Amino acid sequence: MTEQPTRVWRRPMRSRDRDEHHRVATPLELLFDLCFVVAVGQAAAQLHHALAEGHTGHGVLSFAMVFFAIWWGWLNFSWFASAFDTDDVPYRLATLVQIAGGLTVAAAVSSAFEGDFRLMVAGYVLMRLALVVQWLRAARSDPGCRPAALRYASGIAVAQALWIAFLWVPHGVQVPAFFVFAVVELAVPVWAERRKGTTWHPHHIAERYGLFTLIVLGEVILSATNALKEGTAEPGHLGALISLAAAALVLVFSMWWLYFDRPGHARLVRRPTMFTSMSWGYGHYFIFASAAAVGAGLEVAVAYDTGTLHLGGVAAALPTTVPVAVFLLSVWLLHIGPTNECRPIAIGFPVTAVLVLAASFTPAPIHVTALLAAALVALTVVATHGEPQPG
Repeated sequence: MTEQPTRVWRRPMRSRDRDEHHRVATPLELLFDLCFVVAVGQAAAQLHHALAEGHTGHGVLSFAMVFFAIWWGWLNFSWFASAFDTDDVPYRLATLVQIAGGLTVAAAVSSAFEGDFRLMVAGYVLMRLALVVQWLRAARSDPGCRPAALRYASGIAVAQALWIAFLWVPHGVQVPAFFVFAVVELAVPVWAERRKGTTWHPHHIAERYGLFTLIVLGEVILSATNALKEGTAEPGHLGALISLAAAALVLVFSMWWLYFDRPGHARLVRRPTMFTSMSWGYGHYFIFASAAAVGAGLEVAVAYDTGTLHLGGVAAALPTTVPVAVFLLSVWLLHIGPTNECRPIAIGFPVTAVLVLAASFTPAPIHVTALLAAALVALTVVATHGEPQPG
């Protein structure tokens, strides 16, 4: 029996099977990630400029606020797609609108760092309202998930009204208002999922988070490469830059290794509770943001080594060592756990994070940080893989 013509371009948006086999990221999800990494790159670039000019407090705060808009838009799309992806024409068009909103957010990063949030809010609200349409469609097609879907749709809509009102908040209280409105956004999934949750796929979600981690690390490599390219134009610094490039490569590779050493879905499968999924999903803000910030820190380090940055050694090191320490602590909490049965790893991550911060006060902080991260990788390999099997 042939499929009805109306089903070719539009399918009922019903819940996907949580235990579906061979569930992987779709080409549309990969395109979504690539478009959103543009915004990540813009945020990291603006953070670098703020740090290089000595505006550390303003730069870090602006980066945290801008990155929330990028991360939250990506997160909501990913979890919704895990539960309801139909990959039909209406779904693809709604995703296109979300991508357009994400690219608008990317274009607005520089103005947001200067305190003008008009374009940022416009892009953010555009992608969030497109998701409201998706949730309403799910509510109509899937009676079992209708209560949760309607709570999502109404909660997101109310939050967008708050962000529009944010544009008229006096400048002096914008920061407190931002964090209050962000808490409202964060509370929507908790409220919507409290009775009957959506059927997101743990392996699929873990893959989606892993892929976004990869492209953020790729953005770090790109930022460092561009900075090194500019640095080589300055005569007399080639040796120092080659050494710094090697240390940066070891550092990024170690971050990749440590994140992917444990299967990302393990905790989601082992403890399938709402608290676990929310803490794991929300906690990745610090992994993504810290990884992106490492790129900005490495650019500062290049500028310091070439003598084009008027900061002290410690001030030039902290933009790299602090985000690396945050990254290690976040991976420890989300993937390893303080009570992990492998005590060397459970202790090794926080100890290494402290040592990385201490490396800021050494003559070669980036090199020491890279060595510490590589040593943690070695400890992880020895502790988890044991002796080689006999041939």
